[in-house]
Amino acid sequence: MTVKEIQDLIKFVSKSGATEVSLETGDIKLTIKTEAKKGTTVMQQIPVTLTEQTIPVAHAVAPVAAVAAAPVAAAEEDESSKYITIKSPIIGTFYRKPSPDKPDFAKVGDDVEVGSVVCIIEAMKLFNEIESEISGKIVKVLVDDMSPVEYDQPLFLVDPS
Repeated sequence: MTVKEIQDLIKFVSKSGATEVSLETGDIKLTIKTEAKKGTTVMQQIPVTLTEQTIPVAHAVAPVAAVAAAPVAAAEEDESSKYITIKSPIIGTFYRKPSPDKPDFAKVGDDVEVGSVVCIIEAMKLFNEIESEISGKIVKVLVDDMSPVEYDQPLFLVDPS
């Protein structure tokens, strides 16, 4: 769970009026308590197991990198604003090809049509073909092959012209 996700969860809990929310994933146990009258929020994070994601040093380094990369990200955002993003409709593992010995579904420079398969996302041992909802040319592949992806995570940039 990223720091941004935790912050969004805290904001959601404080707006909802709930006094306590507990969330437990495989490696993190998170409890958020709010006092209804004062509006203060207390967050308690207890790592269940040590993984690279729960090491405090990793979280301390991330904001510094984000600040340093902010001008570059702004330039890329202006450049990519003319493109349409194909996003992941589910959580799972991203695959660019149907099997290791087959070619990629979509590469940079390929033209895609509405309904053409651009990748596969494996979720719970089910392989879901992800189809393009737009026509255009693939400009950039934003995810590495065999990488985990989140819901609504950008996968491809497509130039619709």
